[in-house]
Amino acid sequence: METCSIATYSNPVIPGFYPDPSICRVEDDYYLVTSSFAYFPGVPIFHSKDLVNWRQIGHCLTTEQQLPLANTWLSGGIYAPTIRYHDGWFYMVTTNVSGVGNFYVRSQQPEGPWSEMITVAQDGIDPSLLFDEDGSVYFQSTCFGNEGYGIYQCEIDISTGKLLTESRLIWRGTGAAHPEAPHLYKINGLFYLLLAEGGTEYGHMVTIARSDAPYGPYEPCPHNPILSHRSMKSSIQATGHADLVQAHDGSWWAVFLGVRPVSYPYRHHLGRETFLAPVSWTADGWPIIGNGGSVESVMDAPQLTEVRWQTNSTRDDFDDSTLGFDWVFLRNPDPLCWSLSESPGNLVLRGTEASLDDSGAPAFVGRRLRHWSCNISTLLDFEPQHEGEEAGLTVFMSERYHYDLAVMRKEGRKVIVFRRTVGSMRMERTLECLEGPVVLKIEAHPEWLHFKIQQNQSNVLELGSGETHLLSTEVAGGFTGVIIAMYAVCETGQGSPACFDWFEYEPLNG
Repeated sequence: METCSIATYSNPVIPGFYPDPSICRVEDDYYLVTSSFAYFPGVPIFHSKDLVNWRQIGHCLTTEQQLPLANTWLSGGIYAPTIRYHDGWFYMVTTNVSGVGNFYVRSQQPEGPWSEMITVAQDGIDPSLLFDEDGSVYFQSTCFGNEGYGIYQCEIDISTGKLLTESRLIWRGTGAAHPEAPHLYKINGLFYLLLAEGGTEYGHMVTIARSDAPYGPYEPCPHNPILSHRSMKSSIQATGHADLVQAHDGSWWAVFLGVRPVSYPYRHHLGRETFLAPVSWTADGWPIIGNGGSVESVMDAPQLTEVRWQTNSTRDDFDDSTLGFDWVFLRNPDPLCWSLSESPGNLVLRGTEASLDDSGAPAFVGRRLRHWSCNISTLLDFEPQHEGEEAGLTVFMSERYHYDLAVMRKEGRKVIVFRRTVGSMRMERTLECLEGPVVLKIEAHPEWLHFKIQQNQSNVLELGSGETHLLSTEVAGGFTGVIIAMYAVCETGQGSPACFDWFEYEPLNG
């Protein structure tokens, strides 16, 4: 940990596929959570001392009991968590849209372990909590109820999740599409209800209303939207889904999501990322995010002592007994498909019939692509014994959109394959693979990905390339971002060991 002063900071503060941020403060510590959809463990949690420098300290959902994801659509699973702190406890409330619906877990330590899930019988998505001074706990979510579509609220028993009141519509938003992501705050005796509207796309925006009573009526802010980049010429787009926090020096800040397109027409592949901006208050008591409702890539930093965390090594040698927090699985992993102990110093994957092309849980250990430009490589020792058996690296956006570089058994031969899957189209190129380990390399640039190999210390050979925009949200759809993963597949269901000796991720810029 290093302390110093800082004048400016760069957005996003958490790059890569970390959408729907929510934040809370405990004295001079800040904690932030984001959505995770069908990836496991679920709901990454971050810690900061200065709002700018963040380090991941764990996940809130680490067991299959907390997070069942069998056959979940990739953009299903966990939506829009909210984190709050009250009376010595952290609460993380969210929705498993592929399972139980709305629920929360709690812990006295933000790094966990977190409790088993406590369900809440109010429908909808994007739940949030407000703990009032009188002991009431208000629960909000976006849903279609008996009064139409909008933000509904009830009171709950925080120890059990039981509803203490009926759910009531409290605000429909300003009239834009998809009023969602409610967060209710009590500030200077007034209740402020913050929303996202316009859909989590290029019309995204943040709006707010207030009332002197928790159930309203709510008066919309005359300055709405208080944040939006719709129809703006900016390197940052689709800003919305915000959460407010008052820093320990009294200043106010917002975290929110945005995207950074790399080309025009707009296309982005890193996913929705976490941004930070200051919040100012008007003379009549309304918050405005950023510079009159817009933000920049470089902004004036909080007047807090900067605390920088030790950066992770660019190389993971898989020498530890557990995986680092960067690593995620696709849905709930089969414990027999991966191991750090079978061959110490290696990550061993054993393929099953589950492939990258279906909604199962393949042998898959990945991390988010967090930079436009980076070098990625791994050393793979794999001798496939069965026809169609393969292991390697994938640049994975979804089951129908991914690029793969792998060693496989094909027509009785060990070969290296470069494959591009883009919707209904598939292209493959194969090359004879020598005995022994092979280094698989991906060179990432904003608009292109280059796939290379190196065998037996020979020269590096490029097998092919692929456009990043074919893995973008605008082409592939969904709510996630690109994941770089080591994987293994075996059509017979009993894969040979694929030993990954190390994995290297070297950011270049962006």
